[in-house]
Amino acid sequence: MILSQLDSDFLRYLLANGHTPGDRLPSLNEISATTGMSVGKLREQFEVARALGLVDASPRRGIVRTGYDFLPAVRLSLLVALAIDPGYFAAFSGLRAHLETAYWDEAVVLLTDEDKERLRELVRSAWDKLSVPRIQIPFQEHRELHLTIYRRLANPFVVGILEAYWDGYEAVELNTFADLGYLQAVWRYHEAIVAAISAGEVVEGKRLLVEHMQLLNARGAPMEMTAPVDALALA
Repeated sequence: MILSQLDSDFLRYLLANGHTPGDRLPSLNEISATTGMSVGKLREQFEVARALGLVDASPRRGIVRTGYDFLPAVRLSLLVALAIDPGYFAAFSGLRAHLETAYWDEAVVLLTDEDKERLRELVRSAWDKLSVPRIQIPFQEHRELHLTIYRRLANPFVVGILEAYWDGYEAVELNTFADLGYLQAVWRYHEAIVAAISAGEVVEGKRLLVEHMQLLNARGAPMEMTAPVDALALA
């Protein structure tokens, strides 16, 4: 019943024939010969499947089935939306903020000691970049810190949306400029959040996370960690 709702002969073939991640598929010519579907139509539908991250192809390996990942589909849709109107990023950011808040308790308890040490390393790396005369924006550390907190969730849809957020963040170039006061405020929060996680203070960490989500709206102005919070926003 579900397969019949897919408007793609190639996707129905791919999902109905028991292929698992890592399996090598027949060539499009071979699939055409056994199914009766035209090679031209299969090629078009194959590209859709590849955009969804369900297959990969190379001259050496041919067509290979890959594992399911929500990220390719949501990232593609988000980037199209931002190309139409960059203002869509604010709406997507609101979704991300609510997801991080809603899944905080569930995610934090799954973190290992190695994860917590990784979070501390990211904080140290960010401060190193912000402490030199020619500062560097610690975008990768910012991205990796948030994703590390949520990556162990057994929910590919939540994780895919959170990963896509950072691709959108980069696409609208929020990673390329920031006031030093803003960056320092962000990383004071990150440092406090990681300290709370390390100490097992889940509620305090969540409170700090919610405050942290306010920072993007106040870019360009120095902020204190005790700044009042009105509603979830972006950071």
